[in-house]
Amino acid sequence: MTLVTQQPKAPATDKPAKVDGRRLRSERTKQLIVEAYISLLREGAKAPTATRIAERAGYSVRSIFERFPDLPALRIAAVAYAVSEAGARSVARNVNGDRQARLASQVETRAQTCEYWLPLWRALSSSQDDSAELQQLFKFAREAIRRRLELMYKPELSTQSEAARRQTLVAIELLLDFESWGRMRELYGLSFEEACKTWIDAIDRLLPAAAPVS
Repeated sequence: MTLVTQQPKAPATDKPAKVDGRRLRSERTKQLIVEAYISLLREGAKAPTATRIAERAGYSVRSIFERFPDLPALRIAAVAYAVSEAGARSVARNVNGDRQARLASQVETRAQTCEYWLPLWRALSSSQDDSAELQQLFKFAREAIRRRLELMYKPELSTQSEAARRQTLVAIELLLDFESWGRMRELYGLSFEEACKTWIDAIDRLLPAAAPVS
């Protein structure tokens, strides 16, 4: 009978765990740098330097350029982060509600997005012409808004021809622009509630009547 001897197992290594942990820490550092950059833009810094960003994030300048090849790349990452965060905050609610419930829900959600992101949008959108990637991110954001409008106002839009529906969507999207919100709040001094009502009344006039329920 042949005796089979069991080979001793190699000692377990925690190298994968260490690698994963290092990667997670690096990603966390990257996020904190992006958030620091965004916070400086919110405070009015048009072009924060790497030194200021590093100080705000609590890291070295070297840490920034280990994760981003240059500051334009950091700007792109900030826009991507903002688009993602805005989308996560803009969950469609009351999709199956009556017309007034849908109007109130959609406008309030959009108004909250504009209220929170307007300063950053102004700072970041000013340089979108310099980057095809930035243009694509802003295009993606606008398309997401349009899809949400189509979802929220489907009962009314479904009564229109394709051309008329497109015109209605374009008009509503333009109405809900960041700068539209900014003018109502800053130039005309409307409260949050007054500005929301202005949007609701305007969209209500733009939308056709919904198809009758059979």
